[in-house]
Amino acid sequence: MKIAVLIKRVPDMDVRFKIAPSGTAVDESGLKFDISDFDGYAVEAALQLKEKQADPAASEVVVISLGPDVVQETLRKAMSMGADRAVQLKHDAPLHDSYAIATALAAELKGGAYDLVMFGRMSIDTANQSTGTIVAELLGLPIVTAISQLTVNGGQVTARRELEGAYELIACPLPAVVSIDEGIARPRYPSLKGIMAAKKKPLETKPAQVGEERYKLDKMELPPERAAGRIIGEGKDAVPELVRLLKEEAKVL
Repeated sequence: MKIAVLIKRVPDMDVRFKIAPSGTAVDESGLKFDISDFDGYAVEAALQLKEKQADPAASEVVVISLGPDVVQETLRKAMSMGADRAVQLKHDAPLHDSYAIATALAAELKGGAYDLVMFGRMSIDTANQSTGTIVAELLGLPIVTAISQLTVNGGQVTARRELEGAYELIACPLPAVVSIDEGIARPRYPSLKGIMAAKKKPLETKPAQVGEERYKLDKMELPPERAAGRIIGEGKDAVPELVRLLKEEAKVL
């Protein structure tokens, strides 16, 4: 079984961001980067699928990422978790258009003879949730999105999707594309042995065949600072003033 996992390098979201001087990107100085959370789930799910094969050594997990040379660190981490090899689609300029990104990914995946192509449900920085679906369309493959359970048996993939108060099971033939939601598996920590092995695993760099950018980001701005809170009183005597403020200032009543 041959599995491709598409991963993205993203900043740690638990920090305060600054806008770069260009006004169209985040200032990366001082930020920490890692595999996007949902992409990490996808890597773990792929590794577990490989381990469940009758002959795991005959299966392959390939991680692919688009971006400048710094994404090689992200790819190496995925290989230290257990991925067999990696491909960097080199593109130095920031990309915001999901179609342009998907075109580059589809160009690499086409002809790769992958049985399963896996994405995270979304990247935690942009949260567009569209790249995987566009890739599936460009490749002419079925896709099941936001899945919480995944099994592959007899040339067929069966996936579970969580719904409001229920769930649905979807089956489709391989090859197929899936996007992974949280809860499917907790990503394993790279072992020292895995980290050392990753240094020797093949990492191929290719120029990204980026498609037409159908939209461009003109400007980024941080949200305005929130006004300081006010204490208007205590107990039931504060209720009339609170109601007045909610009606006249907050305008939520």
